[in-house]
Amino acid sequence: MENLNHILQKIDPISLKEMDTVKLLNRADTKFIFNSNILCDILEEIRPNYRVLSTEYGRINSYRTLYYDTKNLSSYITHHNGKLNRLKIRFREYIDSNLTFLEVKFKSNKGKTNKSRLESPAIENSLGSVSKDFINKNSFYNADDLVPTLWNSFSRLTLVHRVDKERLTIDLNIGFSKIEGGEKVEIPHLIIAEVKQEKATANSDFIRVMKRRHIRQSSMSKYCIGTVLTNKNVKSNKFKEHILKINKLENDRTVIA
Repeated sequence: MENLNHILQKIDPISLKEMDTVKLLNRADTKFIFNSNILCDILEEIRPNYRVLSTEYGRINSYRTLYYDTKNLSSYITHHNGKLNRLKIRFREYIDSNLTFLEVKFKSNKGKTNKSRLESPAIENSLGSVSKDFINKNSFYNADDLVPTLWNSFSRLTLVHRVDKERLTIDLNIGFSKIEGGEKVEIPHLIIAEVKQEKATANSDFIRVMKRRHIRQSSMSKYCIGTVLTNKNVKSNKFKEHILKINKLENDRTVIA
């Protein structure tokens, strides 16, 4: 972590207010996974082209997420079966800034992600009337059918391209736990990086670095992976390859192709 903080201090900062121009709530996402051992080297490579979000709390921000799904895990199963026009519903707490949002993420059949969100006083372990109304208006689920299913925690770096309308999030210290009676599953070696653009294009300085390092694009849903890791009875054939990659990365300094 000391080396990471050192590298981050060398990257020019950007404030939350300056980031308003690149909210990209309606966007195309491109994800990559790699071993945390090479994170500092990658940040050094992209440093000239990006600025890093810097707040009064620092440049590494902590998040906590509670996912909601139906009792039969309809959202998870839809993703597992490869269907688009799918939803993820979650509360996300921005721990350092003491902000919480209820978020509805919609992935369209054209590969675009649209996120609607509502500020909330706190994460709700059961949905209140305001939250139910928001979900009913912004999703095809009936809020009365939803229950909390998975906790997720992670730290995040947020970078913004100096010229292009592009954000880059880098998630680390990723962990999951069941709602009741489950130990926390931690994956300290895993980095999930996500390039967010108005339209998906390989014309990105970060993506070019990934290509030079032979790190391939890899779809990776934290909700789905966390569900598999904490629920041994769930249907998981679709994600076995992802779990194998995560396990192999633990001993590698480069991503598994």
